Amino acid sequence: MDDRAWTPVAALTTEQRERLEAFEEQLLRFNPRVNLISPETEEAFWTRHLLHCLTLTARGFPDGCTIVDWGTGGGLPAIPLAICFPETTVVGVDSVGKKVRAVRTIARRLGLENCFTWNGRAEEWTGEAHYSVARATAPLATLWRWHCRVFVPLDAPPNGDEWSPGLLALKGGDLSDEISDLRAVDSDVDVERFSLEGLLGRNGFFGEKEIVAVRRGGHHSKRYASACSSSNS
Repeated sequence: MDDRAWTPVAALTTEQRERLEAFEEQLLRFNPRVNLISPETEEAFWTRHLLHCLTLTARGFPDGCTIVDWGTGGGLPAIPLAICFPETTVVGVDSVGKKVRAVRTIARRLGLENCFTWNGRAEEWTGEAHYSVARATAPLATLWRWHCRVFVPLDAPPNGDEWSPGLLALKGGDLSDEISDLRAVDSDVDVERFSLEGLLGRNGFFGEKEIVAVRRGGHHSKRYASACSSSNS
């Protein structure tokens, strides 16, 4: 491994690590009944699931912001983000009721007062958010529509160490068609792609994985909200 590679776990406090360990314990306890993650990946939970989600901490989220996790499933990445950014509000949205109930229970047992859940279709969630995150949930164009429908601008611009408001999707494989479809929906989007292999200095599972960050020009403005509204119509 490259000695310069970034290790997200190294930046965690002792309390955050303990909560993530407790999260693993709770999720694996629920998994035989609810199927929050594939049973074949349970033994590789920290790599295949947790470390994957923690790559979103490569940049920060501003205090007071709201993050919506579309298709949260087992609370991934909603619960890790709520643990790492306690001054944010994280909402996990999922259409499968038993998964939402399990994640809600896990968040309560972990003492996460900033993590909430909502059961229903993404198109019907009535909340507001500054950021959208997703992991293997839907194509980029669909995720962008969901984001634009609920987007509200931040009160102040993010600093240089924080993500710009928009969509952050954990993706893998050939994304050429997805990005083309996204630009067909909204030709003014800015798309940044961050290789997880380059970020973490690892290949294998992370070899074709990446973070796709989507935003629009003038994203911290009323024009962004207006343009998002147009792309959703």
